[in-house]
Amino acid sequence: MLEAVVPLCTAIVTGMAVLTQRVHNRITELDKRVDSFELNVAQKYVTKDDLTEIINRMEAQMVRIEDKLDRIVIAIPKV
Repeated sequence: MLEAVVPLCTAIVTGMAVLTQRVHNRITELDKRVDSFELNVAQKYVTKDDLTEIINRMEAQMVRIEDKLDRIVIAIPKV
């Protein structure tokens, strides 16, 4: 009876070790993919502060264009 239990326990422990190793490898692979994604996002996307500055500059430019158009419209004589 003891001769049958020892190989069975060894097989169970080995099987659990293999499953644990596979799960660990998958978690490590997923962690690397998430890190890669985070780096990609950090490199390619603009920050909120930068976007706010860009929008403010565009709005200032649009105001200047509107002022110029208003001056042109005012300067044109009505027929």
